[in-house]
Amino acid sequence: MITPLMPVFARADIAFERGEGAYLYATDGTRYLDFASGIAVTMLGHCHPHLVKALTEQANKVWHTSNLYQMPNQQKLAERLVANTFADTVFFANSGAEAVECAIKTARMYQSDSGHPERYRIITFTHAFHGRTLATLAATANERYLAGFGPKVDGFDQVPHGDLEAARKAIGPATAAIMVEPVQGEGGVRVAPPGYLEGLRRLCDEHGLMLIFDEVQCGNGRTGKLYAHQLFGVTPDIMPTAKAIGGGFPIGACLATERAARGMKAGAHGSTFGGNQLGTAVANAVLDVMLAPGFLEGVARKGQHLRQQLAMVAEKYPGVIEEVRGVGVMLGIRTKKPNDAVSNALRRHKMLSVTAGENVVRLYPPMIIEEAQISEAADKLDAACKDLAG
Repeated sequence: MITPLMPVFARADIAFERGEGAYLYATDGTRYLDFASGIAVTMLGHCHPHLVKALTEQANKVWHTSNLYQMPNQQKLAERLVANTFADTVFFANSGAEAVECAIKTARMYQSDSGHPERYRIITFTHAFHGRTLATLAATANERYLAGFGPKVDGFDQVPHGDLEAARKAIGPATAAIMVEPVQGEGGVRVAPPGYLEGLRRLCDEHGLMLIFDEVQCGNGRTGKLYAHQLFGVTPDIMPTAKAIGGGFPIGACLATERAARGMKAGAHGSTFGGNQLGTAVANAVLDVMLAPGFLEGVARKGQHLRQQLAMVAEKYPGVIEEVRGVGVMLGIRTKKPNDAVSNALRRHKMLSVTAGENVVRLYPPMIIEEAQISEAADKLDAACKDLAG
């Protein structure tokens, strides 16, 4: 008999009733160190006072009006994103998948507006994750996610991640764009190899293609830069992002250059809830914190310290941990034990994590993590590894 909640999630038997900073408290009062962050979402931890204030103040004014009218909060958020990125314009959505859908449509519309409507195909890469809609599933091209949903949406050509020559060979007369995550999250916290993103930029420039960086998971400060591609000094034409941009409130965005978005005129795309009053009020509060002097530099320092602590544990338990990878506070542990066993062991020691591809356990602490909590995390990982090594 089916449950009232459609049973598509394999949920842990824990319910949380409140959170504070880097901690979540279960209904039985047990405190957990949150190194999952709602899968890279709660970047400022739980109940950050500046975000709570922004949401509360807006909730007492107006919640929703739709995009039929001007919204000052939305205008302000777009202007701030444009001022601090490569972009000239922004479309707001509700989620990462919708932001990626907008990126796909923008790239195709660019080619059509340029007189090449036949150019609609997008090159993507192995180990990618771009979302759960039918189009973004096709872009992801993981058979485990596609099974049972009928024919795969046409328009995507996948090649091995890190292989520039394979990407070059995949370019044909119908190719419109290349889409890649600068740091793959779901695929196992895989950082783009040196020179790879630069090579993709050159390919796009040579062949008149749009370069899309999917920064839904790796963007918004998690790597110690506002957006991960800034680590590599490479600029995209289009960039979908979401997750941490709302600090826990559902909001996504698709950023683009003026050239890339020139065909996206009135009626070309839309969203009922995208960029609504509540979402943009909170996202502006997130930017207040994230763009404050020294904040992102602090994230980079904390990430380096955390990685050093994790590496010390890995050295102690070579039979459990094979590799520590990632950048900033977007870190992964590739394990020699099943990753779900490691994640479960961490949870028994009251620490939350997220599994990923390549037998990786993702550790995504909030960016406001303190040094004492980094030490606490290392101790909990040590205890979990000790359990598994015994």
